[in-house]
Amino acid sequence: MFRRVLLQGLMLNSLTMFLTSCVSDRPNDAAYFQTGESVVLVSEEPANLVFAPLLSKPDNVRSTYRDGLPQTVHYEPGRDYLLDASSQIRRTAQSRIPDFGTNILFGKEDFNHSQFPGFGNGRFFVYVDYSHREKWRPASQKSGLNASCLPNTRKKLQAGEKIRIVAYGDSITTGGEASEPGLIFWERWADALRRKYPRSSIETINGATGGDATVQGLQRLQAKVLSQKPDLVLIGFGMNDHNRGGVPVSAFAENLRTMIDRIRADTGAEIVLFSAFPPNPKWHYSSHSMEAYAVATEQVAREKHCAFADVYRLWMSIAARKKPEDLLGNNINHPNDFGHWIYFQALQAIEL
Repeated sequence: MFRRVLLQGLMLNSLTMFLTSCVSDRPNDAAYFQTGESVVLVSEEPANLVFAPLLSKPDNVRSTYRDGLPQTVHYEPGRDYLLDASSQIRRTAQSRIPDFGTNILFGKEDFNHSQFPGFGNGRFFVYVDYSHREKWRPASQKSGLNASCLPNTRKKLQAGEKIRIVAYGDSITTGGEASEPGLIFWERWADALRRKYPRSSIETINGATGGDATVQGLQRLQAKVLSQKPDLVLIGFGMNDHNRGGVPVSAFAENLRTMIDRIRADTGAEIVLFSAFPPNPKWHYSSHSMEAYAVATEQVAREKHCAFADVYRLWMSIAARKKPEDLLGNNINHPNDFGHWIYFQALQAIEL
């Protein structure tokens, strides 16, 4: 169960509401966190997991998100790491786990990534599966922004018809820092839908372009989305809009409205909007105003009666117990595999 040092107040409530797990209804059973929660470890300093682990149950600490790959290194308790009941994990003095203190951006403040060739966190991640007693319940999406906004999509899925999904956005949507295509958040969501609706044929198209803000999103809309004749479009912008010198919030919201109107007029497709998370707070180009863009995304979803995946709120709930670098594949603004899992969970909350 949670200790007082874990998530508090609204963050604790948000995390409990959002996260999902295959948990037994028997009160004495433990949940097994099989998502490969990521963390980077500095020297022998402690780092936090989201939940307090049950030390009586086995854990799995490894070098890759997917277990069992040829390059996977399984780390050994005592030899490589120490895990305690307060949710803290740390390297040992003789650990084989890479020391994040040697990362090229470690300790840098207000950094310009272009000045540090080879930046990134990939080789430093540790992925952890572990048991805990905190009950996870399926997320309940916000009223009016759930699958009720996707009646045609649900009808087609239930009837076993073909669905074409276009994912549209920036480098995060292209799959930035996912270690394999199947781990991109919207591909995981599509796979979950295929398992739920095995009679339906679900096609996915990656229409995103790295570096795009909503201005470029409007410019590419015809070629990347409208020409594909989708049934469902996932739209996720904000990371580049929010940067210094980017797109003001009011213009960002208006660009989203225009995209929605054009997609509906030209294709009749239904739409899911999803928010983004804050980048590394030490990154020079961040405006530190992502919350405003997340709020605007939700407001446009309500106004236009689109489904909405609240990535920002879920991300912040988890990030309350972790370092930004624990979740960032490029150490700047791309989620790692566990970060893509967070996005995936936000989509799952729509409950098609």
